[in-house]
Amino acid sequence: MSDERPQKPLPEEQLSRETTSLEKAPSVSGPGASAAPAAPAAPVLPGQPVAAPALRASDADRERVVERLRDAVAEGRLDMEEFQERLEAAYASRTYAELEPLTRDLPAVGGAPAGAAVAAGPGQEQAAWPERIGGAGTSSTAVAVMSGFQRKGQWTVPARFNAVAFWGGGDLDLREASFSQREVVITCIAVMGGIQITVPPGVEVDVRGIGVMGAFDQRGNPGPLHPGAPRVVVTGFAMWGGVEIRVKPLKSDRENKPRRRKEL
Repeated sequence: MSDERPQKPLPEEQLSRETTSLEKAPSVSGPGASAAPAAPAAPVLPGQPVAAPALRASDADRERVVERLRDAVAEGRLDMEEFQERLEAAYASRTYAELEPLTRDLPAVGGAPAGAAVAAGPGQEQAAWPERIGGAGTSSTAVAVMSGFQRKGQWTVPARFNAVAFWGGGDLDLREASFSQREVVITCIAVMGGIQITVPPGVEVDVRGIGVMGAFDQRGNPGPLHPGAPRVVVTGFAMWGGVEIRVKPLKSDRENKPRRRKEL
């Protein structure tokens, strides 16, 4: 029986083997070497704020700019050549940054830049609009025939709401309401009746209704638009009746406003 055992390599032999293996290994900087993996880019986390100019514009945003351009032509602020150039640019725009320059030099109704959203200052009420936009509508139709209807308090306005008043009246109060979408359309049919719509300050209102021996009337100054506030489009038909849109703050908002001190 043999008593031989494998000998351990001497330190010199071990060093020689390691040197040989390093020489055979491909060089990192050589042409055949693969580049070191790049550090991964920082991910964009859900809810991380994005610059507003980079946000995608919707069809409604483009249409608002187009409507302002048409008004500018009627006011004599733009000639037809400028209007055509800006019109094509508006429909080709994809972001707010591309839309903003088209109306930058045009005053809006009331003197504020078209579509500008201004943060409320001290003493001005400003709703937490992002929390009030989204969800299913509470109801989509209200009808009053020789009677009346009312929607007020905390309810959700759907994307499309139909209101009909025939020999009757209706009241739609949006001051405490939520909105299923950023833009809602309220279609009003008033025949020998009336419908009143109340919105809070800072909400954009677009009135497009037609009146025949009747009227669509907007009262009150909406003031500067609040950031994130919804857009309410009021359309429809009024005959021997009327649709009135009023801008009015809540009673609690009026009470929270600082009162002017009377001079002695």
